[in-house]
Amino acid sequence: MRLLPYGDRGLLVELADTAAAVSAAAALRTDTAVAELVADVVPGARTVLLVARPGVSLDRLRTVVPDEKHLLGAGNGAFGQGLPGPEVVIPVVYDGPDLAAVAELTGLRADEVVAAHTATPWQVAFGGFAPGFAYLVGGDPRLRVPRRDQPRTTVPAGSVGLAGEFSGVYPRASPGGWQLIGRTDAVLWDLERDPPALLAAGITVRFEVSER
Repeated sequence: MRLLPYGDRGLLVELADTAAAVSAAAALRTDTAVAELVADVVPGARTVLLVARPGVSLDRLRTVVPDEKHLLGAGNGAFGQGLPGPEVVIPVVYDGPDLAAVAELTGLRADEVVAAHTATPWQVAFGGFAPGFAYLVGGDPRLRVPRRDQPRTTVPAGSVGLAGEFSGVYPRASPGGWQLIGRTDAVLWDLERDPPALLAAGITVRFEVSER
């Protein structure tokens, strides 16, 4: 673990992998000493950014960040096994254009891909790429597949995809290279909603089969 300055109010915690970042973010959000000094905790793929409250120096913030052993131990180190949080259920029609390719890559039948995607809860590790897009982790490890060799110039809003260790839902039409296995009518980003994003870091996501 490394602590690096990030501007005049940010402290970047560098970690080994996504699992460590998820665990650390969960621990830092609930650490009272840290919470008194930070305005925001922003997880990434292998980092957690701590944004200090006005008037709090980075040197002071450094003194309250637990060492790696205590930080990761407090976060439990496992997807979906930390402190209980909100859960969002997303209905999916599993008719994606890459469903057959994912089945071939994983050695599963198409219906087994669907069963694997819906049977295990996912967790929002961090957001990025586009407003409302959440990188979901902790699903069935058999579903780890590479991105497409040739990205699509347009992926429809609501497309549900897989790439590496992640699953995700495209909040709007955009280019993308994930393997698309289904689609949902769930609205991931709505400026009329508070908060606008349906999925935030730490939320548990369960996918369920929808017929429409």
